[in-house]
Amino acid sequence: MFDLSTWNLSVPTPPTPTEISAARIQNGYSSQYFRNDGNQTVVFWVPVTGSRTEDASYPRSELRETYADGRLHNWYYKDGDNYLNAVLAVNVVPSKNKVIVGQIHSKDQPGSENDPLAKLQYHYKNGTGRLELLYRAQPGSSSVQNILLAQNVDLNERFSYQLRITSTGRLGVTVKSSGDNGSFYKQLSSSWSRQLLYYKAGAYIQDNQGYSIEGGRVTFYSLNTLHRH
Repeated sequence: MFDLSTWNLSVPTPPTPTEISAARIQNGYSSQYFRNDGNQTVVFWVPVTGSRTEDASYPRSELRETYADGRLHNWYYKDGDNYLNAVLAVNVVPSKNKVIVGQIHSKDQPGSENDPLAKLQYHYKNGTGRLELLYRAQPGSSSVQNILLAQNVDLNERFSYQLRITSTGRLGVTVKSSGDNGSFYKQLSSSWSRQLLYYKAGAYIQDNQGYSIEGGRVTFYSLNTLHRH
């Protein structure tokens, strides 16, 4: 099940992306990029020809955390325990075979590096999928570690993930599938404590070449955030 009242949505409409408010999602917004089946499933579709958000190389159909009144929800990890939980399946990948399905991002503001702290990537390779964590140790660092979490996750196979940061700055990422499970734990650099963070979830393909019939499709079966203060 879903509570979509605390998310807005970016979809890759031509010629520029469109932001769909939390209220509009609640009122039944549906398009080729986002389909909500009565809160049973949510399907994201992103063509490689889709428009891109500012400073992004690739198109996305992706939710971004908000408050219930529609204001953007940004948080410092020290203010509580912070969770993003999802159950999903990747149905289609573009020819470059990579789709980001969850992120911990930092807010673009003066003094911020506006960088993702962590991205969870589905990478289709050699006939099956891998779940990889793209982890940035320091805000502003151009170096990103690619950490293999799980293998043998097929297309259309359900799996779950959790992206958690505790109030003491401990990052925990866990993934579970019928084929493999994996986890990663790390004490964050204190420099992340000065960054306002937020969660994202959906389909952010890592490809921008090809025909409009090519792209990424991801189905979510549940999605929720929790900030325990």
